[in-house]
Amino acid sequence: MLLDTPVIFFGGKGGVGKTTLAAATALRLSDTQPTLLVSTDPAHNIGHIFDATLSDSPTALTSTLSAMELDPTEAANSHIAKVEDTMRTMMPERLHGEVRKHLTLARTSPGTHEAALLERIADVVLNHRETFSHIVIDTAPTGHTSRLLALPELLGAWTDGLLKRRGQSEKFGEIVRGFSGEKERSRDAEIRGILTRRKHLFNRFREVIQDPATTSFGLVTLPEKMPVSESIELYHTLQHLGVNVGGVYINRCSPTDQGAFLAARAEQEASYIAELDQKVDVKQQRLPLLLSAEPGEIARLI
Repeated sequence: MLLDTPVIFFGGKGGVGKTTLAAATALRLSDTQPTLLVSTDPAHNIGHIFDATLSDSPTALTSTLSAMELDPTEAANSHIAKVEDTMRTMMPERLHGEVRKHLTLARTSPGTHEAALLERIADVVLNHRETFSHIVIDTAPTGHTSRLLALPELLGAWTDGLLKRRGQSEKFGEIVRGFSGEKERSRDAEIRGILTRRKHLFNRFREVIQDPATTSFGLVTLPEKMPVSESIELYHTLQHLGVNVGGVYINRCSPTDQGAFLAARAEQEASYIAELDQKVDVKQQRLPLLLSAEPGEIARLI
């Protein structure tokens, strides 16, 4: 069951209520256990929901509930800064300008923000599990989420390739240097150490998100054509990635006893709910259309 796992992701199409469901779930879990609510969506709303100023570090909202908002741009800038510091210590001073130029381009390259954000999420999940019984993660819209969860596999393979080429380079360097040059060997060992630590980080995070006893994913959708289509696609993507889908939340379901208009809408929604029943083989929970509701009220419905 979704609420039984220590790590819970919520995802789906933009505007379906992921943040509200993530906040409500975290609030419910925090009734009995220390819980951390994390937003990875660049359009953060958790702080607005709880009327709190949040940052990249956990902020206590109650005695048992904390929250944080990860900034993809800040994560990328921090990542690039660390890489630059490392490369500057390893490269001759005459190459520092080229290093800076390369990293300036990398800062805006496709995938840089996703890779940096993935490292930050992995760091949060792996390093806060002893402090918090549950970590609830509110993700960005569907496409971003599926790419993000695919990255541990891709970056792990990429790092393996770098380590292999690094090993070949070291062997060639030893031949050229005649097994001399202590400074070069020290630099090679440091580079290998950095790559190995990165590989272990991705491997550990991949094990966490692919362990059904540790991680589950809640699909949030609306009983409408586009959200349902995207949810079905995301469901199959998550299955392919080995991520356990613990449930699907169908949000804003129209009532049948509040007038002809809403009754007709509920009838139309039933066809999309039936499609989910047929194509998404997980527990389904329907949440009613509410004019307004606090997270605590929604938490009682979950």
